[in-house]
Amino acid sequence: MKPVHLRRTIIASQVLEEITEIWYQWRRQKLPLYLFLAMCFNLVVAPMVYAATGEELSRSQSWGLGLLGLTTLGLSIYLFFVMFVPEKF
Repeated sequence: MKPVHLRRTIIASQVLEEITEIWYQWRRQKLPLYLFLAMCFNLVVAPMVYAATGEELSRSQSWGLGLLGLTTLGLSIYLFFVMFVPEKF
């Protein structure tokens, strides 16, 4: 039977390896990170949309309208760069 401190060290090293692997995956694949950040930003935008409509829209409609606005803004910025800096794409 292994001592307790040795088991804790092994578990800690396994957790550290998993965290490192997740970090490297995030650095290679940016889309999930961008989607997560957009959803977090929508947590700020959706209540503002809900308040601005005078409660005429439901919360789910405000959430959807906020996502639609963020998507439109993102596509506009992307297309702006594609038109004026086409060498990068």
